[in-house]
Amino acid sequence: MLDLGTQAPDFSLRDVVSGRTVSLSAFQDKKALLVMFICHHCPFVKHVKAELARLGEDYAARDIGLVAISSNDPAVAAEDSPDGLKQMAAEWGLRFPVLYDETQEVAKKYAAACTPDFFVFDSSRRLAYRGQLDDSRPSNGKPVTGADLRAAIDAVLAGRPVSAEQRPSLGCNIKWKAGNEPAYYHTAIVASAAPYAAERGLTAHRGTSNGRKFDYGSSVRNRSVREERTANRCLKPRHAPQR
Repeated sequence: MLDLGTQAPDFSLRDVVSGRTVSLSAFQDKKALLVMFICHHCPFVKHVKAELARLGEDYAARDIGLVAISSNDPAVAAEDSPDGLKQMAAEWGLRFPVLYDETQEVAKKYAAACTPDFFVFDSSRRLAYRGQLDDSRPSNGKPVTGADLRAAIDAVLAGRPVSAEQRPSLGCNIKWKAGNEPAYYHTAIVASAAPYAAERGLTAHRGTSNGRKFDYGSSVRNRSVREERTANRCLKPRHAPQR
């Protein structure tokens, strides 16, 4: 994962709604910047869609820039195509740019691993927070409040340090194009699978399922099953390669 204090990686991507190109420099006058990696199809993102819209509303008049990026391969999830993302922005009432990372290079720069994934940068564009929205998950019954992310944003806006105790986000893995998976991808998958597998007396591994092994193979079909039906922690190696 990106270390706290890392300079915000640059980006220049097309907004699926306006058609304009939006760059990191567009937010240079803001005291803070929130970069969100989201998508249309993921149940973890859909679970928090109302809170994403509220963030856009509640911070519209504050000194912070908000931007969402989708890096998913639409060949895996058609809803994550530019048209699908445009529909998402309209239906969910998102009041911030939604950008399409067609080459997936921006996701790699940020070492983004799942949707949703959140990054808050301070006025110097140094990373102050990377972690979860809050403790709510689609199946745990906890209310969606955005507590963790809002606390980080409010601290940055107030000039206070953000707690270094930050819980990683949880969601569906980014749908990488075949052969375009970053170096940290499989490491993150196996690391995130281990606790889930251990609870069930299984062994997390890469490859084809065999007996009691918990399959984290690389096929699109298996990825779909494991990502949509299990809660994969959005864990990345602390020193993920930067591209």
